[in-house]
Amino acid sequence: MNAPWHGGAAAVATLTFDVDAETPILAQGRHFADHLMTMSHQSYGPDVGVPRILDMLDELQVQATFFVPGWVAEHRVGLAASIVERGHEVAHHSYSHRSPVTMGPGEERADFERALTVFAKQGVEICGHRAALWGASRQTPSLVAEYGLTYDSSLMGDDRPYRINTESTPIVELPVHWALDDWEQYAYLPDPHIGSVIESPLKVAEMWWAELNGMRRYQCLFNLCVHPFLSGRPSRIVALRGLIEDALELGDVHFARCRDVAVAVNADDTIGPRTLTPPHITSDVYPD
Repeated sequence: MNAPWHGGAAAVATLTFDVDAETPILAQGRHFADHLMTMSHQSYGPDVGVPRILDMLDELQVQATFFVPGWVAEHRVGLAASIVERGHEVAHHSYSHRSPVTMGPGEERADFERALTVFAKQGVEICGHRAALWGASRQTPSLVAEYGLTYDSSLMGDDRPYRINTESTPIVELPVHWALDDWEQYAYLPDPHIGSVIESPLKVAEMWWAELNGMRRYQCLFNLCVHPFLSGRPSRIVALRGLIEDALELGDVHFARCRDVAVAVNADDTIGPRTLTPPHITSDVYPD
């Protein structure tokens, strides 16, 4: 039997940064491009948050994964490559940041391909995918496999990595959860309304620390999802840094890029693939 995916660690931590920039807002309506405050709120992410985060990761000597929409990479040439040059992973996060469940199959495929084309032109290797808004459709895992990617990180069916059967080859799923996403803690914008909460970073760090300790008990994947336009702000990145430093001091938490976790999962022959079958529903019970 091969080594377990966690390598003996109490928990594996993946620090993931969704570099959405303006895309979540433009996905709500192109007219928001003329809302200067709103656009500046979003551009803070790649322009200020990402450099600050990269410096922090350098200082802590921790590698991370950055999920970048193709539109963001295309309009900020050199951003994706600069992340890779610092030892981190860049992964697929749609082209437009429109949720796949709002698209038809052909539209989702076109959006998926368009992002891959951007990264190919920039010489950035892509191994994994995260759906915009985590809104994976029934088609999404098969698209991930069809285009040669090895993992997805959009679903919530476990708190450990698992494998999913697709129409071609199985892929690895690195599950997410709302409790480990800074959007639910910090997202505030009046127009468009993407959230209406601004929590204390101390409260957020306390919650994430509790999640990590629970996951250490069960050898889980601590898959933290943060956004540079949110957690790149000073008090928030200080709290994030403290969380990472405390986790490193534990000595039993292994930090890794998502692509490296996926490799370890595929090498663990105790993790068999699951088939995600739609629930059986009838119109007499669910007429709509």
